Amino acid sequence: MSIALIILAAGKGTRMKSDLPKVLHHVAGAPMLVHAMKSAEALEPEKTIVVAGHGSDAVSKAATGYNETAEVVLQTEQLGTAHAVAQAKDALSGFEGDALVLYGDTPFISPETLQQMSEARANHDVIVLGFEARDPGKYGRLIMNGDSLAKIVEFKDASDEERAITLCNSGVICAKSSVLFDLIDAVGNENASGEYYLTDIVEIAQAKGLSATSVTCDESETLGVNSRVQLAEADAIFQAKARIALMEGGVTMHAPDTVYLSHDTYIGADTIIEPNVVFGPEVTVENGAHIRAFSHLEGAHVSRGAVVGPYARLRPGTELAEDTKIGNFVELKNAVVDEGAKVNHLSYVGDAHVGARANIGAGTITCNYDGVMKHHTEIGADSFIGSNTLLVAPVSVGANAMTGSGTVVTKDVPDTDLAIARAPQVNKTGLAVKLFDMLKKKKASKAKGAE
Repeated sequence: MSIALIILAAGKGTRMKSDLPKVLHHVAGAPMLVHAMKSAEALEPEKTIVVAGHGSDAVSKAATGYNETAEVVLQTEQLGTAHAVAQAKDALSGFEGDALVLYGDTPFISPETLQQMSEARANHDVIVLGFEARDPGKYGRLIMNGDSLAKIVEFKDASDEERAITLCNSGVICAKSSVLFDLIDAVGNENASGEYYLTDIVEIAQAKGLSATSVTCDESETLGVNSRVQLAEADAIFQAKARIALMEGGVTMHAPDTVYLSHDTYIGADTIIEPNVVFGPEVTVENGAHIRAFSHLEGAHVSRGAVVGPYARLRPGTELAEDTKIGNFVELKNAVVDEGAKVNHLSYVGDAHVGARANIGAGTITCNYDGVMKHHTEIGADSFIGSNTLLVAPVSVGANAMTGSGTVVTKDVPDTDLAIARAPQVNKTGLAVKLFDMLKKKKASKAKGAE
């Protein structure tokens, strides 16, 4: 059975104290909306409809940035969850498959749970995702009659007996698309909030002779984020699970609680991650690499056997081949470093290609930006770049070539050549003592004048 996603993302999220739409706040480097979309990918949805409201342009950009086929529809008035889902009706006109309602601020529902809901549709018309709550609080309650879900009662409308139930409603619902919208058409707003509750469709379905049931998941999957505190809690949950998954997959972490991962971080087996490493989005580390302490990686690919850090920064576009070494206080940006090359100390290499086995000396800088345009630097295989070399791009240094320490390279260096470009040293006899004496007198004069 084909499936369509309806992701509710219209809320402003006033408790977030932010101009940014709630669903665009990040967990592990990605908007919560993207997490919700990503979770449902295993179902191979035919359509994805995002219901936006506050900040709809930004929500649309995020949704289509992740999935260019996603459609965004607007909920101009906030009249409840059933009203929000109803905004997707026209977009799903003629669609004969199932519709799965998700929430953009509930980022952790697992693909396995959604698959269970989809499979349960073979025997029931309406599937609701529930969870056993440690503290049910103000969640809606699922009223079960054996395997049948009789109704969902919102906390505001629940009796004391119903409030004692711990099986709670996540809000996630799956039904055939046409059935879902027929049921929503019958929803009224005669309740304590005067809103159109999506949850009312269960009781309406029962009255129409349709069947409903619940699938349950762990409470942690249903965590909704409504405040900055809950956002931090969500991030912590993600990090803990992701670290465990990596370690169980063969990655060594000396102090896992200090390692920060992104939603798409990939790290291969037998890699060692030292303390206080940050992985931004779009990082792949192959098997057997070593990421040393206090390094920051984003948009980078690190190959087998490479060593990075400590205190290294890999920025987007960095590609490290096997057995490369990137050392302390080195920054790379849009740089390809070939096999066995070394950039060990205090250097910036940007918009560059470093050839195999090249050795980049301490303090080397590729001067890649002229204030308007970026320019490329080519460093050949087996070359040696002396300490404190400035490579003024666009420029190339050939294979087996060398630059003298302190050289400013402004024109290409052919293969096997040595480039030296620095002012000659001149020693002025006794001038240091005279200069110090002059400066000390000047300082004393200023101090006396200030009295």
